[in-house]
Amino acid sequence: MQDVRDSLIITPPATPHPEIGRFLWMMDDVRRITKEVVTGISQAALDWSASPETNTIGTLLYHIALVEIDWLYLDALQHELPDDMVALFPYDSRDVNRHLTVVNDVSLAEHLARLDTVRARFHEVYATLSLDDFRRPRSLPDYDATPEWIAYHLIEHEAGHRGEIATIRTLAERALG
Repeated sequence: MQDVRDSLIITPPATPHPEIGRFLWMMDDVRRITKEVVTGISQAALDWSASPETNTIGTLLYHIALVEIDWLYLDALQHELPDDMVALFPYDSRDVNRHLTVVNDVSLAEHLARLDTVRARFHEVYATLSLDDFRRPRSLPDYDATPEWIAYHLIEHEAGHRGEIATIRTLAERALG
């Protein structure tokens, strides 16, 4: 029997600045694991919720993509979302009670395609940043943020929701049999 060794090495994609590439690699690694957590999930489990006050997995996948594209355009670029990105998000982020808008009856394939499209755009934009621009604070109405911090935040944001997704999946599959 041959030993199988994991390779725990950050291998950034080709970008003009390897430091930016390292953040993109970390974001992609978090996304890879998120996708593993939902691989093979049924539509019923994707749309299941323990109660009206808790999120569905579909809601969280939509939310992860929406937050990523909002941070990219509204904060890092300080532009409105372009029409092609707006078209990916037919639902508002939150309902009238400020809860995440419930997103059900959307296939896993559609959620994953949205996540992939948003991530591809993120890569396109970040690959063009200079290291100075990556670290230059953007002055926004309520805070200052750098694209570097935005990438860090998105890693943390998705990893946190991925744990929530894994828990919901376990509960859903138990409840659904």
